[in-house]
Formats: sequence, structure tokens, C-alpha cells
Amino acid sequence: MKVLLVENSEPMRRMIKTFVADLVQEVIERSDGSEALAAYREHQPDVVLMDLKMTTMDGLAATRQIRECYPDARIVIVSQWDDAALRAQARSAGAEDYVGKSDLQPLRRILEKMA
Repeated sequence: MKVLLVENSEPMRRMIKTFVADLVQEVIERSDGSEALAAYREHQPDVVLMDLKMTTMDGLAATRQIRECYPDARIVIVSQWDDAALRAQARSAGAEDYVGKSDLQPLRRILEKMA
């Protein structure tokens, strides 16, 4: 499985990569939502793990942009911000699932189902 990881924090990218290392063969990393569409276009990942709060373009806008160009893209939001309103906004933007960074265990189950 090829994963595009869009996360502004390098330590968090490293932690997520380590957490899912046995489930994925390749991880493409980007640090901002503004880089996500070009990376998706270039690498055609199986799934995108998208942070919400980033500097230039947030994860909701990047999710909308990717889904607009690639309607079948599989995107999972991985964020420290977790409430019902954000989950609804993420679904509306086109995210398939939502995982809070405080408990990444559901991310493994999601990726296992997507494999």
C-alpha cells in the first residue's frame, strides 16, 4: 500500500510512519495541504492521511481539492482536533474517515480494511 502523508509536524509524520510501517510499503510525505494535490497527481497513492491544521492550506481545503480532481481518492483525516462538527466537515469535504491523534489505533484498522 502506498500512502501520502500530509502533516505539518515532522515529529508527528515520523510517529505515524512508525505506527503503520508494517502495513504500508511506501510513504510519500508533504508538510502542507498546498502540496497535497501535486503529490497525489504524481504518486497516485492508495490512501491519503491528511492533517487538518496546516499553514498555507488546511486539510479540509486540500481534501476538497483532491476529491474534485480524483473522485475515487481515499482520504483519512488524522488530527489532534476531534469533535462532531469537524468530523462532519471532513465528511462533507470528501474524507472517508477521521482519526484523532490521541489514539492512532483506529488508523491501523482503517488501513487494514483498505488494503
